[in-house]
Amino acid sequence: MTIVKNWWKQEIFYQIYPASFKDSNNDGIGDIQGIIQELPKIKALGITTIWLSPVYKSPMVDNGYDISDYEAINPQFGTMADLDELIKKSKKLDIKIIMDLVLNHTSDQHAWFKDAISNPNSPYRNFYIFKEGKNNLPPNNWRSNFGKGSSWTLVPGETNLYYHHVFSKQQPDLNWENKELRFTLYDMINWWLKKGIAGFRIDAITFIKKDQDFASITPDGSDGLGKVKRKSENRPGIDKFLNELNEHTFKPANAVTVGEASGVTYDQLNKFIGKDGYFSMIFDFHYADIDVQSGSEWYHQTNWTVKELNEAITKSQLSIQKYGWGANFLENHDQPRSINKYIKDPAYQNKIGAKALATLFFFLRGCPFIFQGQELGVQNIKRTAIEQFNDISSKDNYYRALDEGYTKTDALKYVNDRSRDNGRIPYPWNNEINDGFNQGHKPWLALGKHDSHTNWNDENNDADSILNFYRKMIKIRTTSNISSDLINGDFEPIPTSQSTVIAYKRGQNAVVYVNLSSAPVKLDLPKGNIILNNYSEINLQRMEPYQSVLIEVKNNG
Repeated sequence: MTIVKNWWKQEIFYQIYPASFKDSNNDGIGDIQGIIQELPKIKALGITTIWLSPVYKSPMVDNGYDISDYEAINPQFGTMADLDELIKKSKKLDIKIIMDLVLNHTSDQHAWFKDAISNPNSPYRNFYIFKEGKNNLPPNNWRSNFGKGSSWTLVPGETNLYYHHVFSKQQPDLNWENKELRFTLYDMINWWLKKGIAGFRIDAITFIKKDQDFASITPDGSDGLGKVKRKSENRPGIDKFLNELNEHTFKPANAVTVGEASGVTYDQLNKFIGKDGYFSMIFDFHYADIDVQSGSEWYHQTNWTVKELNEAITKSQLSIQKYGWGANFLENHDQPRSINKYIKDPAYQNKIGAKALATLFFFLRGCPFIFQGQELGVQNIKRTAIEQFNDISSKDNYYRALDEGYTKTDALKYVNDRSRDNGRIPYPWNNEINDGFNQGHKPWLALGKHDSHTNWNDENNDADSILNFYRKMIKIRTTSNISSDLINGDFEPIPTSQSTVIAYKRGQNAVVYVNLSSAPVKLDLPKGNIILNNYSEINLQRMEPYQSVLIEVKNNG
């Protein structure tokens, strides 16, 4: 049997956030059986791989990214038998499953950590990072990546011993300097691969290497602390860990791996996604975070332009193309809804705008990643008080903004704009009770206040819906005359005379033009076969507000 090495290049990924997808037992929380129920609809969309956000056993302080047992399922999502059933039934539909893999930290409720803090002689003490404090203070002035407070927490019952956490204090960092820890993780990863999953999306992987001097840094906030990422994100020496990880797990299994690799510069891409790279592909956040100066400090907002977005996308595409493969996305569980982020005119935060963004991102070189609800045009939800938020980083960012002198009104606006809760609202299946998410039990997170027709049922029956537009795009990518161009063709930017238009060519025959503006523009579009258009008509000398087109042109067109 011939094994295709880069089989994943043709995949279309769909991220499911289990707690918010479908609640099969009416307890207010989505579950694995709910996903199984809706597999035919996922198949009908054209999806080939599901990325399943964490369903591991967890106290859910960070919604499952705080794992208390890597080889057990959180009872609120179901059982291991349910997951086995999901893998089996997905396979029958030719849908693969990739799991979220969290290797930088565990939950503070993990058996390893509980033993490590209760017993100084515990074999697990060296699985984590413990340091003595200085002058009745933490070991250094590193600030947690969740926005507020030290990245060190005093061990309960101790007077001067601290443990380290890049993220929340309930997520103690694993000590990757310890070989025993590393190989214990590798055994766990291989256990999952043998279950039949196709690979992993790997969370926060560039944080596993910390500078071993653990030295304080120049403060960058009024709290006297400095960003922990300056000493723990993509640091020298991480290559040893990532090479070893790949060699002992992913590579032998021919698994697909998608790294959440923040802090990676474009000139480092060869190491990460090159011929002998650590991962199949990585997410690039350079243009995803164009609306904020720092992805972890939401109050530093920018007034970005379409020209800047175009330049960022082009730089990303050309840089990734030089070395390997990309993972293209508009939304995920850590991002706000794309309609609200990328479309500045509220009048076009609608069907037209959603289709324009879809066209822009979907045909870029690399695998497209669709986040649940994105294919319906789900929008952000506005909350009126910080107490209404569930997301831990939203709360941290709110209070950090207040510490930096912003008003409560401004701080709440920044959090509403950027909250991870925006992507986590329950999926709207229909216009019935609780949007069809369940049979009436109060959902774990408040429903979105969207248009009543923004739901799967209504859009499935509307030929002109966003959902059916996504189906068309997927079909074009997989079965059209230009599918080879759209999958394998190089990306080439197309300069235009209009600063609000982003245009590019894929391969020899496919060109994309998108006007990201609420004003029409004069522009000579190339002649050819109009494959996709988010308006009912087209004028080859003019683009309408937020119009997007995909055109099949001749080789020299």
